Amino acid sequence: MENIITKIELCKKNKNRVNIYIDEEFAFACSADLIYNHSLEKGKSVNLNYLHNIIKEDNYIKGKNHALKILEKSYKSEKEISDKLLFKGYNIKTIERIIDFLKEYDFINDEKLAERYIEEKSSSNGKNKLKFMLMKKGIREEIINQKLSCMEEKLEEDGALKLARKKYNILSKSENSNVIIMKKLSQYLLRRGYKWEDIKKILKGIVKDE
Repeated sequence: MENIITKIELCKKNKNRVNIYIDEEFAFACSADLIYNHSLEKGKSVNLNYLHNIIKEDNYIKGKNHALKILEKSYKSEKEISDKLLFKGYNIKTIERIIDFLKEYDFINDEKLAERYIEEKSSSNGKNKLKFMLMKKGIREEIINQKLSCMEEKLEEDGALKLARKKYNILSKSENSNVIIMKKLSQYLLRRGYKWEDIKKILKGIVKDE
């Protein structure tokens, strides 16, 4: 069955893609290159099924290449990649296909990402902060909890103590009241994601050292 292209417009979020309207109704979005390669224009008769298959494959290839370029710059979670592709105008089915490809070839791996993130950030952040940041990346809570459970308690304690001493030295230069210093210091460590029970121990140790 032949259908008529009634409108072609640029996507607002991505000027390299266009929206195609068939018989006055939105049909799909595709690469602008495809319009030129297949001489598509308003008023032209097209076989919708044939055109849809071409566009589906074109979207997949371009979306996959876009995802790989993102991953060249930095490691991303499954959700971060999905969100970026969605923002670029790719449909859900195409994104799911791209995600399956990336997972199959280990370009994205939320477990590895969680491990790497914890390893890099654990010297200056507590478990609460690490969990919050990983959840923002869309990593499942069960993965985060499992990876955090493997984090050495001493590593977290040493990191908190190092931060606290450094912050104490800074605060003590501008504050005369030890009560105010300890209050600001505790707030600082809470923002860094450390537990209140651990913070109290650290504060006692710093006061004792002084």
